[in-house]
Amino acid sequence: MAIKSLNKNLHKASKAKKDEFYTQIVDIEKELKHYKEQFRGKIVYCNCDDPFESNFFKYFAANFNALKLNKLITTSYVRSPIVGGQLPLFEVEGLKPSGKEPFKIEIKEVPDADGDGAVSIDDVKYLLKHDKNTATPLRGNGDFRSEECIELLKGADIVVTNPPFSLFREYVAQLVEYGKKFLILGNQNAIIYKEVFKFIKENKLWLGYDNGGTKWFQVPNDYDIPTESRIKIENGIKFFSMGSVVWFTNLETTKRHEKFTLYKKYTSQEYPKYDNYDAIEVSKVFEIPMDYEEVMGVPITFLDKYNPEQFEIIGSNRGVDQDPKGVYGRGSHLNGKETFKRLFIKIRK
Repeated sequence: MAIKSLNKNLHKASKAKKDEFYTQIVDIEKELKHYKEQFRGKIVYCNCDDPFESNFFKYFAANFNALKLNKLITTSYVRSPIVGGQLPLFEVEGLKPSGKEPFKIEIKEVPDADGDGAVSIDDVKYLLKHDKNTATPLRGNGDFRSEECIELLKGADIVVTNPPFSLFREYVAQLVEYGKKFLILGNQNAIIYKEVFKFIKENKLWLGYDNGGTKWFQVPNDYDIPTESRIKIENGIKFFSMGSVVWFTNLETTKRHEKFTLYKKYTSQEYPKYDNYDAIEVSKVFEIPMDYEEVMGVPITFLDKYNPEQFEIIGSNRGVDQDPKGVYGRGSHLNGKETFKRLFIKIRK
């Protein structure tokens, strides 16, 4: 029993370490610039963010007045292993950044403490140092599923963070359950998680703006994987590329209402049908035929071009719907081979 318990704890620790990804400020700024008006007067909650580390906290705190926020709340789970890597350490009465106490920081205003006519991160640091009511220890462990954090979630308007990817299904389900607006990062493969895809199909979740290119995340210095090409070190700080990471949101975007230009015409030779499902295979998103009115299988990258007025999402071939022909959940067959990570769509008439 003791060995099993130890192994279980080691597994949890390893899993937690794999979730220690810290978003760079440049990626946050690039995405958040599109939503500024939607944040006016809102309570923003970053519920997976140690403010001594998180660039989400840094962004919202430094832009608190510019965004005209009502309130900013962050809650930490445990002390980050890269503490001090982004924001310089500063003392907060009753809290020690070198410890592991979960805590909450709640900001209702950010005064221009240094009188330079602008609010910056220096004013935020001054606020945290001198207003002991801003930071308070949490009673529990700071887990986003804890009763304490759920109560904070209920009072929030918009949640913005980089949640643990290993808990992404549960995290998104909680946001939808409590009817919250959100802007979060997740792996592109989450599009076809059956627990997530149902929200996409129901028009409760879609992609944000900046979903192209490689995103590099800061990781603990002892983080290690066999693929060296996905690790880089700059100025002594280690970064890791997770591949295709995208923004998931239910905030309104102009992008999702832009018409996707179609130029190709359908031919049976160029667009073969699946062996076990009545749909054609479209291997590249930009090759969607403009004149085909039935079901098509397209790569999951299609979601970045998805306009609900132009297209209808029928399903996915990764365990989302239970189709009588059995295509869902085990891949669609093309010339005897399985094709995975496909969305089934139709052009709206």
